[in-house]
Amino acid sequence: MKFTKMHGLGNDYVYVNCFEQHVADPAGLSRRISDRYTGIGSDGLILICPSERADVRMEMYNADGSRGRMCGNGIRCVAKYAVEHGLAGRKTREAAAGAVTLRIETDAGVNEVECHREGGSVVAVRVDMGRPRFAPPDLPSTLAVERIVDHPCNVGGQRFSMTCVSMGNPHAVVFVDDLHRIVLHEIGPEFENAAVFPERINVHFARVDTSDRVTVRTWERGSGATRACGTGACAVCVAGAITGRTARRVCTALPGGELHIEWSENDHVYMTGPAEEVFTGDWLGAST
Repeated sequence: MKFTKMHGLGNDYVYVNCFEQHVADPAGLSRRISDRYTGIGSDGLILICPSERADVRMEMYNADGSRGRMCGNGIRCVAKYAVEHGLAGRKTREAAAGAVTLRIETDAGVNEVECHREGGSVVAVRVDMGRPRFAPPDLPSTLAVERIVDHPCNVGGQRFSMTCVSMGNPHAVVFVDDLHRIVLHEIGPEFENAAVFPERINVHFARVDTSDRVTVRTWERGSGATRACGTGACAVCVAGAITGRTARRVCTALPGGELHIEWSENDHVYMTGPAEEVFTGDWLGAST
């Protein structure tokens, strides 16, 4: 099986072009290839597939084999691959000078994506991530409130205040003054598997540096600590704005780099950041 390794700010996935190949057991394959000692090493597997609704379809699997509905860093990489490898077809259109716009279908819906090119290569990608949702059933959560905003919680024997946002996948945002006091590998799994989130949740610990800049550490459900989370950065921006901690346009500093997020007046969240193709290869492991 031919594959391409790509990453967005260090949030790395193995990508398979399913216009040309078929993957029979993507969940099992994701578990095998994601292992950083016996596999390729990644945060999961993303299949780039044909779509009847858009230019391409993205199917995403976490490192533990669980299916993800959306991945912000992943969708930027899918856009870059589709444009540079000629998969974007008649639905693609030229946008501003040096840019091309395409539509990508995910399990969370169809997203419009703008790719900015230099010398034929995509160097930055801007994604319309859609509208944030706050109702507990949208996460889902069993909490009996209208919205989970600055909601007190006890997790792992510690007291926190969390704001929950769905960006097509579920996020809990916890604002803290000192990120260094967060032992991510201990508290991350406790949040991920908290009983009030029956399908688990992604958790982000965020420090507000200025009204337009935040620093974030992330624990992703199914993958653990990652260097960046695009949908999570969007959730942090929305959580900061709705609680009055930040502006509606912020630079989010993640371990892997920076994403620029805007919660526009039209209620859509826009994410802008890089995508990188690292290498290609042939997977010689067990059957796909």
